[in-house]
Amino acid sequence: MLSLSILVFIHELGHFFFSRLFKVRVEKFYLFFDPWFSLFKYKPKNSDTEYGIGWLPLGGYVKIAGMIDESMDKEQMAQPEKPWEFRSKPAWQRLLIMTAGVINNFLLALIIYAMIAFVWGDTILPIKNIGNGLVYSEVAQNAGFRDGDIPLTADGQALYDFSGETIRALAEAHEVEVMRNGEVVKLTLPDDLMLQLIGANQRFASCRMPVVVQSAVAGYGAADAGMQEGDSIIAVNGAATPDYTDFTAAIGAHKGGSAEVSFIRNGAEMTLPVAVNAEGQIGITLVPATTFYPTETRYYGFFESIPKGIKKGFATLAGYVGDFKYVFTKEGANSLGGFGTIGSIFPSVWNWEAFWEMTAFLSIILAFMNILPIPALDGGHVLFLLYEVIARRKPNEKFMEYAQITGMVLLFALLIYANLNDVIRFFF
Repeated sequence: MLSLSILVFIHELGHFFFSRLFKVRVEKFYLFFDPWFSLFKYKPKNSDTEYGIGWLPLGGYVKIAGMIDESMDKEQMAQPEKPWEFRSKPAWQRLLIMTAGVINNFLLALIIYAMIAFVWGDTILPIKNIGNGLVYSEVAQNAGFRDGDIPLTADGQALYDFSGETIRALAEAHEVEVMRNGEVVKLTLPDDLMLQLIGANQRFASCRMPVVVQSAVAGYGAADAGMQEGDSIIAVNGAATPDYTDFTAAIGAHKGGSAEVSFIRNGAEMTLPVAVNAEGQIGITLVPATTFYPTETRYYGFFESIPKGIKKGFATLAGYVGDFKYVFTKEGANSLGGFGTIGSIFPSVWNWEAFWEMTAFLSIILAFMNILPIPALDGGHVLFLLYEVIARRKPNEKFMEYAQITGMVLLFALLIYANLNDVIRFFF
């Protein structure tokens, strides 16, 4: 909620700033939506703008005078144009007003990435340092990978660190090279490997690592059973779990029940009955792989961090745009998620670096999604403005109203579908 609130506020602030810069009246500036009533509202004396917080946390908005938007204020649009209305301004000013939210979100992401580099530096895990290699999903193994393989190249490009970019490069490559038992092995991968991973809801690979508890999350089976930080899990119901994938498979076999979890604490072996929830979780966060394998960290001065943040932001945008094509496949559509999915990408234990990393990523997603040429989104308004510039005449207002309604229906349908996917995943 905090992350989305920041992103929505910064987005709407862009529209608000440029509207006021070009002397366009802004009637409302709201965080969250306020159908029927609001939680808070305030209109300063001698101000045209009402500021408030709505009760429906699905976004936010600024109501700009003289504009066909989600408010569908037909009465205002039926009146003659006023000099302080959006529709009376030159097309280039209206274009800046409409793109300002997207620009703000992207700039925010660049600033956050730069400050992450400045405060925490950039820590990577070189693939060569993962001495035990990677553990691969069933889909990846069907494509030819074997547990213990160390990736070397993807389509001729050398791979250096274990990161999301590396995983994407491997999953989308036609040919890869891996180190297997001291020998270089070439693999030819299927063209639809990424779609197979999405359809099966499987990660491509993870580091081979022991299962050591970093924290037990309150309200889950592990915390209720008394598991503690530093416990090293070695078996589930007597079956050895030397690796995290072995552990998740063993625990997953007891969804909605309980399992006997064996672990080492202060040199002594212990076994406790632990409740497993319907999703196959006992509620633990793990000591990261970087604890077991040497990492490399580079620290940046303030001015050094700026180009680093810009590079990271553009790389993240390029990766997301590249992945967006999968949304239009059956596998991609089934993998769509709503607020539950967004929440799940944040760690269960508060971590400022992870919070800002995810906020920057969501800011880029918000910027990209909003610029799509769909009526009711900023990109839809931009599309109509570009038409006006090229055709030298405004689109018919009645057409604009119908387009706005159509866009809103599509967006709400997508919102319902994505959150319904979350519900289905949770219960089934």
